[in-house]
Amino acid sequence: MTVADETRIAVSGAPVRRAAGHRPRSTGTIAATSIAYAVLIALAIVYIMPFLIQVATSFKTDAEAASDPISLIPQSWSLAAYTKLFAYSDFPVWFKNSVIVTVFVTVGRVFFDSLAGYALARLHFRGRSAVFAGLVAVMSVPAVVLLIPKFLVINQLGIFDSYTGMILPLLVDAAGVFIMKGFFESIPVSVEEQARIDGADTFRVFWSVVLPMARPALITIIILSFQGSWNELSHFIISTQSPALTTLTKGVASLASGQLSQGSQYPLKLAAAAIMTIPVAVMFFIFQRRIMNTSEGAVKG
Repeated sequence: MTVADETRIAVSGAPVRRAAGHRPRSTGTIAATSIAYAVLIALAIVYIMPFLIQVATSFKTDAEAASDPISLIPQSWSLAAYTKLFAYSDFPVWFKNSVIVTVFVTVGRVFFDSLAGYALARLHFRGRSAVFAGLVAVMSVPAVVLLIPKFLVINQLGIFDSYTGMILPLLVDAAGVFIMKGFFESIPVSVEEQARIDGADTFRVFWSVVLPMARPALITIIILSFQGSWNELSHFIISTQSPALTTLTKGVASLASGQLSQGSQYPLKLAAAAIMTIPVAVMFFIFQRRIMNTSEGAVKG
């Protein structure tokens, strides 16, 4: 309702009705909202501050980083840490190995987690409940408990200190199977029945009909798999020993222990950590709006 309409109604003597949703907020509501925003801003600062200090310190000299480690603006900007990182260390090799492993593991997990999740959600076979119970049990076991058995299996198969030993044990993730199973169960069975009437077999139904509808869950698996394999450390410690197969996590850990030389070397270490953080941050910000929404992909009746 415009001002002219209100004036005309007022002149005619009719009561004025304001549009719904334009009621003035009370002082208590404004105060509560302000407090909530203040708390959120404070939490955001707490979480983002270490990253800002990390990036700022990577552009400092060693002396300035040691004397003033938490300042956000370097007194004199320096690229010495990045130059030393790429020219006098094996950082490019570490980065290449991490990229190779992460790409293969992410693609493998998306495919195999989807297959396993669909089988548990739709296929009726003997022992399905036991398999799902075992899956949940695996999720509850701390990863560190499985390190020694995993090393023994890798060594027995003859894939120790190889890309195969680094990639193969990570191709399936129990949490990913659990997520895909839950999403497939939210898709109406009628969609698959129509495809089977048209002559599609089980794999064709999965690949051409159900999997495209599971895009939100697939994107969630991509993000989790990328982040998990990129930041993996314990598995690479027990599956490799050759410097040529060192990943970023192992390499940055060795820098933190003072591999290149003596001294704190804060700019060098934090430069490596900052570069290592960039791919995961980019992946998350690209797909953050597409993280799993169970309502997306559902069929309207």
